[in-house]
Amino acid sequence: MLADRLVHEWGGQWRTEKKFFTELAECGFEGRRYILCKPTTYMNASGEAVAKVAFFHKVAPAETLVLVDDADLPLGTVRLRGEGSPGGHHGLESIEQHIGTRGYPRLKLGIARPRPEVRDIAGHVLGRFQAEELPLLGKVLARAERQVGCWASEGLAKAMSLYNGAVS
Repeated sequence: MLADRLVHEWGGQWRTEKKFFTELAECGFEGRRYILCKPTTYMNASGEAVAKVAFFHKVAPAETLVLVDDADLPLGTVRLRGEGSPGGHHGLESIEQHIGTRGYPRLKLGIARPRPEVRDIAGHVLGRFQAEELPLLGKVLARAERQVGCWASEGLAKAMSLYNGAVS
């Protein structure tokens, strides 16, 4: 949802790139060109697509911002980090494996678990948000969009300090 929002706001259009296992959009933001990518692989294999796009376009890991949902964060929490452990997120594990480093920024959007004891959350992750969650989701996406823009124009530290945390 966030990637779609960025492409719309930044004036891009998605196109399928089968050789990269992804949908790509070239966008402009504050005079710079950005490539946004939505892997068409399963989430657990998304690193293959990220690595192919980054290698082809010569984008360093530190310049690759990965957007992910995070069931271990409460719904409404936005957390940008410059690097770190995958924390059990199989998509981040795949990216780390394929690009060979944990040193890439990631923006995590909290979606919470349906119940803390539930480990198999595929249905939750792939499902739709509840009607009562939509107002908060709109605020989260707006904040995350501003945070990505700040990351792009002012850097990681500024984007973390201004936007990380719970959305109210």
